[in-house]
Amino acid sequence: MTVLRFAVAVLAACILLGHGHAVRAEHFRVGTWKTAQTIQPFFYQEYLTAGDTAEVFAFTNPADQKTALLAGSLDMTGTTLAHAIQSAVMGQPVVVVAALCNKASALVVRRDGPVRTVADLRGRRIGYVPGTMHEILLRETLERAGLSPATDVTLVRVDFFDMATALAQGAIDAFLSGEPFPSVAVAQGYGRILSYPYYGEAVGTINAALLVTRAMIEQHPAAVQRLVDSHARATEALRRDRGRWLQRAASFGTPAAVLEKAAANIELAWEMDAAFIARARALGKRMQALGVIDRQPDYDRLFDLRFVRGVDLRPRPE
Repeated sequence: MTVLRFAVAVLAACILLGHGHAVRAEHFRVGTWKTAQTIQPFFYQEYLTAGDTAEVFAFTNPADQKTALLAGSLDMTGTTLAHAIQSAVMGQPVVVVAALCNKASALVVRRDGPVRTVADLRGRRIGYVPGTMHEILLRETLERAGLSPATDVTLVRVDFFDMATALAQGAIDAFLSGEPFPSVAVAQGYGRILSYPYYGEAVGTINAALLVTRAMIEQHPAAVQRLVDSHARATEALRRDRGRWLQRAASFGTPAAVLEKAAANIELAWEMDAAFIARARALGKRMQALGVIDRQPDYDRLFDLRFVRGVDLRPRPE
């Protein structure tokens, strides 16, 4: 090695080790859905620390995402808060480290059908995805209308991406799902929004979040922080640039005109605070009252706010 090359190598090592440890570049594997409200991971690469890379894997339901996380195939994944709570109740070592989105739900019925109120759903087939916020909102909506989810309707498991097709073909009479599928059903002429099932008392509009394993936090907290930083930066950038957000979302297959309407029912998110945790606790209480879980999880272990509190959105030096 020449003297010059040796000097350059020593200088680089000093920069990396200046604080007593090397900053190791990471290849992150992140799971999410291909929807407008869960789109941020597709932009992580732009906002990661130099040297880090992100590979994004698209799923169709939160259970598969969580399974991949626990199997070690993912470093972080999106999930619904309802599924995170269920996982914690089951004793699974998962931790919520950032919000992903709020709102994005709607109850849809056939446009030409007889259902005009929620009570009219008695005896009908309703599509849903188990373990999601949409399931909890559906059960809550039915019970508020005096209907038993167990005996007064038939709940049919349908993947998010098959909801609109199932309604159009008559396989179900209604569905409660996330955007853009409600807006797709309306735009294509066979669906009608029956309600936006947000109940202001306590739970509010919380929906999905980012999940890691407890081992990831214990063994690689700096890596988790870098992922949350990139998530926050991507979220803020997309909030500012609606055109770029919806253009990328349209690449998933939903027409831009439909996404423009759906966007009014979507909030991209990353922040969590005490009020967020209080809403999650209220959600857990409703889940137990509805019979979805039989006890409450340890919320102090399920949620870790240190990473959102550690986010620094100041511009990085070039």
